[in-house]
Amino acid sequence: MIDYRPMAASPSIVVDGLRVRRGGVVVLDDLSLSVASGRVTGLLGPSGSGKTTLMRVIVGVQIVEAGSITVLGEPAGTPSLRSKVGYMTQNPAVYGDLTVRENLRYFARILDAAPDNVDEVLEMVAMAPFGDRVVNRLSGGQKARVSLATALVGNPELLVLDEPTVGLDPVLRRDLWKAFNELADSGKTLLVSSHVMDEADHCHDLLLLREGKLVATGTPASVRQQSGKQDLDEAFLALINEEVA
Repeated sequence: MIDYRPMAASPSIVVDGLRVRRGGVVVLDDLSLSVASGRVTGLLGPSGSGKTTLMRVIVGVQIVEAGSITVLGEPAGTPSLRSKVGYMTQNPAVYGDLTVRENLRYFARILDAAPDNVDEVLEMVAMAPFGDRVVNRLSGGQKARVSLATALVGNPELLVLDEPTVGLDPVLRRDLWKAFNELADSGKTLLVSSHVMDEADHCHDLLLLREGKLVATGTPASVRQQSGKQDLDEAFLALINEEVA
């Protein structure tokens, strides 16, 4: 694995020698990486590369075969991390028979979050006009935004977001990436997965994953520099070829 990342702040996530097997198949193999605090780190790679499995490990809901995972200074899955880590799954994890606002109020109570956070995150994900609509009456993209809002409502230190912009229009994608960077500017750490390489430029750091292994890490600029390619899709392919060689 090629590491082009400059020295950064103390990491929020440290993964060392991780090995995960699902259905008898090794999904992640001897994986080691770190995610710097107060930055947006993009976890990028094609479908099936192991991105979701890695995120499940980080939030403590995936059995591991070997290795260690430290999150905010504690072992992944430690109960005290529940209020510090916000997690958005690929499939919306909200209650369909409740309204948008009722869902957020429910999760806010569980997380002991300030009631004012509900309206704030509704504005952030552009769902304020739909606050009183039952979730089952929303489109797929709108449900995804409600799921993202539930990850944000507890004001967590670390956000783990699994493809949060899939199915969203370009304007909303732009606005969400702006919000993600503003959250990082405020001191929060974000790990955001995507299989769309053009989203990489919105990130401070990149983790390029393929077939359960890291191909490279670094800033978008350093990945371009080391690969000799300006297009990040081409850069990713060039780094894969270099790794194989």
